[in-house]
Formats: sequence, structure tokens, C-alpha cells
Amino acid sequence: MSKILLKFKDAVLKEFTLDKDILTIGRKPTNDIHVDNLAVSGVHARIFKKDDKVYIEDLNSLNGTFVNGKKISVHHLTNSDVIIIGKHSLTYASDTDKVKPAVEKEASIMDETILIDSKLKDEILKKSPEKEAKGETPIMGGFVVIEGSTEKNDYELIDRITTIGKDKSAVIKLKGMFAPKVAALVNKRKDGYTISSATGGKGVKVNGKDHEGAHKLEEGDIVEVGGLKLQFYIKETS
Repeated sequence: MSKILLKFKDAVLKEFTLDKDILTIGRKPTNDIHVDNLAVSGVHARIFKKDDKVYIEDLNSLNGTFVNGKKISVHHLTNSDVIIIGKHSLTYASDTDKVKPAVEKEASIMDETILIDSKLKDEILKKSPEKEAKGETPIMGGFVVIEGSTEKNDYELIDRITTIGKDKSAVIKLKGMFAPKVAALVNKRKDGYTISSATGGKGVKVNGKDHEGAHKLEEGDIVEVGGLKLQFYIKETS
């Protein structure tokens, strides 16, 4: 029988057998698969069976559901698919799919790539010959707003330098009378992204810890700056 392996980093937390037609996933303890993380919605997603196939469906969650690095609304699961929800991963293990096919490119059920698991990220970071010749990086990062008030819920870090602050030129704008004009800077480099306080001192927290100087961002990092809590993601560029 097929099953789901709930993991945090490389550690398997629990196994769930797919012995029901529907399993819900979310932060509320009433879910079949309980994921206790603030980045996970109360009822985040569901796994269901239809016509002898198994699917995962995002239930309008705040931060989205991702399969093999791609943000999805509904996705047909095949053996060894990796689901990312918040900072946890769920691996689908099927006893009927012996060989995992290539990832389907069906626009009707997939959105663009956003989050990737660490192994997939390492593969994506290996530059293609064409992009390496142009000096380009094959990834693009962004932030999803988890807590706090700003103009958008999702920011792609397109520019070489992205500013976070109250200033009119800031890409990610802070609100509040005492918000600094420039609180932090995000630097896009060939090998990834770094974030640093605009003053060079403290003022930026990553995963709950204060950081001075430049800090390299990793997929899933939680950044706190100027009253905002942001989750860093990576997407593959075409």
C-alpha cells in the first residue's frame, strides 16, 4: 500500500499509510497529517484518490503547496514525488509505480516553479552551459510574506540589489512611523542571495537569530525585519 513519509530536513518524523480516500494536511491537530509549523495553514492541503490514482490538492493555503519544486493547485502523485509544505517535506512512496516518469509539464495543473527541496536545489544550481556562458544564474529567489503589513504577499527578487524599508525606492516597503527608510539589503549574486542590515549591524533575524553582516539565504529561511516576517523561496528560471 502507498504511504507518505513526513520529514523535517533529512529526518523521518512519521509514516502515513494511504488507507483512506482523503487525508488532510495542516497545522490544526485535527488533520490526518499534522504539520506543526507557523508557515503551514490550518488546513493546508489534501491527498485524495480518484480513478485508482493519487492526487494532492492545495486548499488555498497562504504559502502554497509545492511538488518537486513546482507550485501546484492539483497534482497527480507518482512514486518518490517530494511535497514541500512550509519547512517540512512529504515523500510519496508508491508500491505500484516502479519507475518514476519525467515530471509532467501540464499548465492546467501546475503553476511556475517556486520552492525546491535541497537535493533538487543542488541540481538546479549547476548552471547550464548556455547560461554559464552569459554569466547568468539559473535560479531566482523571492519572499512570501508570512506576518506583517506591506503592499504585496509575494516579492520576486529580480534586481541585483533589493531594498527593504520605508523609502519610496524600496521594493519591499515597511509601514509605520518609526520604520527606517532602508532597513535591509538583499544582494543577488551568481551563487545565490544574501541579506544584510542596511546599517551593517543587527536588525535582521534569520530563523530567529540576529545576524550582522551578509547572511546567505537558503530555501525556506524565515527572515524578520522591520515588523515583517518573510519566507525565502527559490524558483527555477526557464
